[in-house]
Amino acid sequence: QVQLAESGGGSVQTGASLTLSCVASGRAATWSSIGWFRQAPGKEREFVSTISWYGGMSLYADSVKGRFNVSRDNGKNTVYLQMNALKPEDTGLYYCAADPRPTNPSISESEYPYWGQGTQVTVSS
Repeated sequence: QVQLAESGGGSVQTGASLTLSCVASGRAATWSSIGWFRQAPGKEREFVSTISWYGGMSLYADSVKGRFNVSRDNGKNTVYLQMNALKPEDTGLYYCAADPRPTNPSISESEYPYWGQGTQVTVSS
């Protein structure tokens, strides 16, 4: 199993930056792909980014490509989501999720059985 805890959310203005952290614990934490998803009020949860367990492969949603960067420090069991040039449409509850399979990371939330509680990001214009 994998336990996840997000932090780093907050309220910022358009153009600001935030870095979210996801600390993973449990037996499968080290070799899990970690994905980031977000859910805006009244909308379905959507894929944001993901990174492989070894850090060599990362994927991004088109809406955040070039602005967000995902990285991981396996020594600290932590995955980071650096978010730059934030826009109001980036507002939402951000979740990290773990996929413990030894495969390339997926953009589909159905492949992630373990989820954190989420951290709120609010971007005002």
